[in-house]
Amino acid sequence: MSLRSALGGAVVVAALLAGCAGQHVGQPLAWYRAQGGTPPSGDRVFVCHAFGCAVRTPVAITPADRTRLSRILKAGAASPAAERKAIAEAVAWLERRVAGPVGSGGDVGGLDMWNAGVHGQMDCIDEATNTTSYLLLLQSWRLLRHHTVASPVARGFFLDGRYPHATAVVVDDTTGKPWAIDSWLQANGVKPDVMTLQRWFSSYPWRD
Repeated sequence: MSLRSALGGAVVVAALLAGCAGQHVGQPLAWYRAQGGTPPSGDRVFVCHAFGCAVRTPVAITPADRTRLSRILKAGAASPAAERKAIAEAVAWLERRVAGPVGSGGDVGGLDMWNAGVHGQMDCIDEATNTTSYLLLLQSWRLLRHHTVASPVARGFFLDGRYPHATAVVVDDTTGKPWAIDSWLQANGVKPDVMTLQRWFSSYPWRD
């Protein structure tokens, strides 16, 4: 790759990541409208990739997939903490499940500016949107007993020394505490980081 192409890719990524900043916990549908994503419909998810939801690939989740996900979430039914562990496992499983039709099996984790615009590669907008879609699917099937899906949120404005970055969010129904379900740092199919949203906002540059 030439230096000119590399710099061009860096500018594209900076612009896309800047779109992550300034969000607040709210309704998920507002996020889809703002980012150009498509919320799940029935048993179909629309997987964002190529950075900034530039490409949206529909994937049908089958009855067999739903049975598998039901088993994963049932293992976390005892408590909110157990359910968060199950949520992480379910998100990782769904990433592996959609990898074939989407071409995202080789998606790398974290900041990877050279892959801007590459099909199957995902930035923070793609990851936050996709994880939210998976969570909404689980919620629509009434598999979440202890949490409600909220809109993704974001942090970082470059000026504070941190890259803009977004994460999916669930809210503990008992305590009202929001939790980050952050898939961006991990490669495809690896369980996302799960932490309180307060900790996520304060971690530097991405973890504390």
